[in-house]
Amino acid sequence: MSVQEYLDKHSLSRKIEDAVNAAVRAKTPDPVLYISNHMRKSASSAISKVKARQILDSRGIPTVEVDLFTNKGIFRGAAPSGVSSGMYEAIELRDGDKGTYLGNGVSRAVKNINEKISEALIGMDPTLQAQIDQAMIDLDKTEKKGELGVNAILAVSIAACKAGAAEKEVPLYKHIADLAGKTNFNLPVPAFTLINGGKYAGNSLAIQEILILPVGARKFEEALQMGAETYHHLKAVITEKYGAHGCNVGEDGGYAPNVSSIKEGLDLVKEAIGRTGYNDKIKIAINVNATEFCIGDVLHPWTCDALFIIQKICTKYDLDHKSPNKSGQNFKSGEDMIDMYKELCEDPFDKEDWEHVKYFSGLGICQVVGDDLLMSNPKRIERAVQEAACNALNLKVNQVGTVTEAIEVVKLAKDAHWGVVISQRSGETEDSFIADLSVGLATGQIKAGAPCRGERLAKYNQLLRIEEELGDLAVYVGDDWRAC
Repeated sequence: MSVQEYLDKHSLSRKIEDAVNAAVRAKTPDPVLYISNHMRKSASSAISKVKARQILDSRGIPTVEVDLFTNKGIFRGAAPSGVSSGMYEAIELRDGDKGTYLGNGVSRAVKNINEKISEALIGMDPTLQAQIDQAMIDLDKTEKKGELGVNAILAVSIAACKAGAAEKEVPLYKHIADLAGKTNFNLPVPAFTLINGGKYAGNSLAIQEILILPVGARKFEEALQMGAETYHHLKAVITEKYGAHGCNVGEDGGYAPNVSSIKEGLDLVKEAIGRTGYNDKIKIAINVNATEFCIGDVLHPWTCDALFIIQKICTKYDLDHKSPNKSGQNFKSGEDMIDMYKELCEDPFDKEDWEHVKYFSGLGICQVVGDDLLMSNPKRIERAVQEAACNALNLKVNQVGTVTEAIEVVKLAKDAHWGVVISQRSGETEDSFIADLSVGLATGQIKAGAPCRGERLAKYNQLLRIEEELGDLAVYVGDDWRAC
């Protein structure tokens, strides 16, 4: 090929002339730099490299981080991880070598990215998120992403989403909104963890956490202030009643005093709220995670669409399950648990106890969030919608596996007029992706842990930046937190 043929094939003469003319019109003091940047922007972007590594999450357990390269730069994504995983969610790939990180290493997942996923994605347009995610799903070939590992797939999906936003020269939340067909940008109500229990803490509290939602704030910035002030007042309340040792924290930053009952924990939070003066502006939430203390299962026949399915009903819930000296006096039936729930509840019953969840949701006394019940699984969500089993989704992106699938399950929930909570995991990273995801999908609620610790604050601080960037276009949902 001659030089002239090469120039003609790539339209180089015209592109260079356009760049020079643009520099002249701009009267730039550095025309060479201007022309260079102009040419760079005119080039169509493509994924040129995908490089993964093993890092540690907030618990000191390995997880996957990815750098994805295009001509616009390097874009990083990291996969979070939970304490436990359910049979209906996507599968993390761990090494299983007990001599290295107690079997929790992710070198196999890293290798899958560097050797398989990278090869499949090189040359793809980063703005085509659905095609990128589908390419990885097709490469994996399993229903729950067990071949490549959801930790590998999700980290790449997040990095690609950031690269797509850069290619379009828009903020990440705007790119996500475009992918989902959204045009409005809502700042979510944060659900701040104040007290940890369950698997997240070493105290005797059976439930997983007690949270607050500053629904009465006018802006997200004010909501964050309310959460932080209440958190610090709670520290003082706990210190006065239990001593400084009561202020040890759980895995996502909530305090872990050795309270013996849910009521005792709620009383501490109510006192802290009272000291702030925000009484009418803050709602209290309970994340029960009752799967952890369901005992005495019975099998119950249930029919749907001519299929015979075995459904589990939990006959008893043991609220003393963390106590080494169980008295046997704190067992609750499903009906007893219904009587106990008076505020917003997340996962109020066992993940297979559809009967009690349906009845409780039907009472309409609060938002009932499906977490372990749904596991962000589309089939579980569809069943819950059909049966009116709950009225809100707790979305954990690593349970479903890709940005595209996260968008799809949020649409399922919103089409059913459910509330949606975008949620952290106990094993978090500094990646603030879920903050942009919450704004881009207008979920209305975000649960990112306590208003402390870097991996939690990364999400809240990113929401501050987004609110500032949006200016007058920023809408804090406040009292409309369920309706978004």
